Amino acid sequence: MSEPAADRPRIELVLADVDGTLVTSEKRLTERTVAAVRALKGAGVKFAVTSGRPPRGMQMLVQPLALELPLAAFNGGLFARPDMSVIEQHSIDARLVGEIVALIGEHALDVWLYRGSDWLLRDVSAAHVAKEADTVRFAPTVVDSFDGMTERIAKIVGVGDDLAAVARAEADARRRFGEHVSAARSQPYYLDVTHPQANKGAVLRHVSREHDIPLSRIATLGDQPNDVLMFEGAGLSIAMGNAGEDVRRAATQVTASNDQEGFALAIERFVLGAGAPS
Repeated sequence: MSEPAADRPRIELVLADVDGTLVTSEKRLTERTVAAVRALKGAGVKFAVTSGRPPRGMQMLVQPLALELPLAAFNGGLFARPDMSVIEQHSIDARLVGEIVALIGEHALDVWLYRGSDWLLRDVSAAHVAKEADTVRFAPTVVDSFDGMTERIAKIVGVGDDLAAVARAEADARRRFGEHVSAARSQPYYLDVTHPQANKGAVLRHVSREHDIPLSRIATLGDQPNDVLMFEGAGLSIAMGNAGEDVRRAATQVTASNDQEGFALAIERFVLGAGAPS
């Protein structure tokens, strides 16, 4: 159930997911979204983004949104300034990388590795590769094998259109590796495995500390299960209309879908407008 606006503190920072939230299904920023971010800044509200994307995949947001705060890439596995210089990175334990790759393979999913600015995969013709390349606006590097590639891995992704298999791989990764990794679906067909401190709940706490803003004064927006961790600690959490039922239930408010200006509507109504705390 939603809290009355008057019972909530004023929002001082907005933390938004990217795919399914900030951009449309065609991976486009609308004019209304750009205007909403500009309105936040005009009202003195800080704006930050977090995504499972690599830093280079978020670069297309920097200029149109005039981003100033660090980008939380790989779900918080790497923080980069808007000029793409790295502030800090959390890598997966090198001893676990081979085991994680093997586990994902057991579920007949393709595997992608992200190391620094490189996106590594074994089959460029596999499902979702072309779409992902168009989304992040750079091409992957094709390798024959992942053997020996264990150091500085920021994210391992299991990819497949058998959504039940992706869900099973997520459950198995959590069961087998426990607190040594963070494993969550960033899309129904993507399982993201990262360092245990690389999750969106940790991103929320990071921006709270860095900017000395209480969690109660931060609003979060997202659409996928991996966004629920940042919903749980935020003073205001907003689920997109395209989110699944579990995600919508976890939020304090629900807006329209990402193809129906849901992000801009949420900012206008719940953060700055009539539904916002006074």
